[in-house]
Amino acid sequence: MEEIIFPNQIRMFRRVRGKTMKSLADALGLSLSAISKIEKGYRRVDDVQLKKISAFLNCPSESLFVSERSSQPEVIKAWKREQERRQKINSGSGLKTLGAGLRYLRGEKGLTLYNVAKGAKMTLSVYHRIEMGQREVDEKTFKDIAHALGYSETDLQLKIYELDMSGALDELKSLDGKSGVFTSKGGYNDLPVSRFMVRTADSQEFSVPIYGFPAEGDQVLVNKKQSIGSVLCPSTLSNEKDLYAIRLKNQVLGPAVPVDAVLVVAPEVKPNKGDICVLPIENDRVKIGVFRTNGNDQPTIFSPITEQTNILSTNELESMHRVVMIMMS
Repeated sequence: MEEIIFPNQIRMFRRVRGKTMKSLADALGLSLSAISKIEKGYRRVDDVQLKKISAFLNCPSESLFVSERSSQPEVIKAWKREQERRQKINSGSGLKTLGAGLRYLRGEKGLTLYNVAKGAKMTLSVYHRIEMGQREVDEKTFKDIAHALGYSETDLQLKIYELDMSGALDELKSLDGKSGVFTSKGGYNDLPVSRFMVRTADSQEFSVPIYGFPAEGDQVLVNKKQSIGSVLCPSTLSNEKDLYAIRLKNQVLGPAVPVDAVLVVAPEVKPNKGDICVLPIENDRVKIGVFRTNGNDQPTIFSPITEQTNILSTNELESMHRVVMIMMS
């Protein structure tokens, strides 16, 4: 079974969901040591394990992958170190040119790794290694990839040749893990790509105002008459109405989320069990916590910083907003 290595956000989601390392270990049938290594990005997980982790943490699998806009700084550093290591493999091989060409054309078409891997009927891990120039490609595999990208085999070969001769692939072939940027195109978070290739994606972003001043405990002061800045959100959120953002300013979500994180909030989206939510209260204050239900199936909000759980009234439940994205400064 194919395995995937990725520095991840499993630990953050586990803490936010109030889950212990032991409970995750039990769910996967692994030791605590194995879970620790997985969370640190030192141990591989396969597709089946990834689905189990996603189900256990009640979050999409793609949320566990790394994005420069929404991942913790130490996770980003670990991922970049891994990319630097991989870029040095097969540096003089023709596989490097093939991989760079595939990445360029995929970015040009606005496709994710997952899109192409699925279209070519292969695992994400296998296609990832092809783009990194670390795996040989037979005729059938090349044909499948070509069709997934919308080309014939001959046209794809010609495209990559022309791109290489024009110098368009030089940046991608020489990436050392420092000159790339991370971006997400609506599916699995992508690997580092050329800055030229993300300009199209950047042009589709839109600005959302940021609010947030310190308040006591698990509260933040949100005065919507006094914006403290703005943040760019991806086009995938453009259909959500009245989006706003909150800069935490304090440790309301516990140690799992830094104090300078920005929460993007959708007022018209109601939280599901396990989601981070915002509960407006009096005097422009909001309470931030995790939406849960208790043993009597009553809706509650759990505060990671105070470790208190409060039952929600019907009016409070109706007034809650859902956090749809976390961005790390």
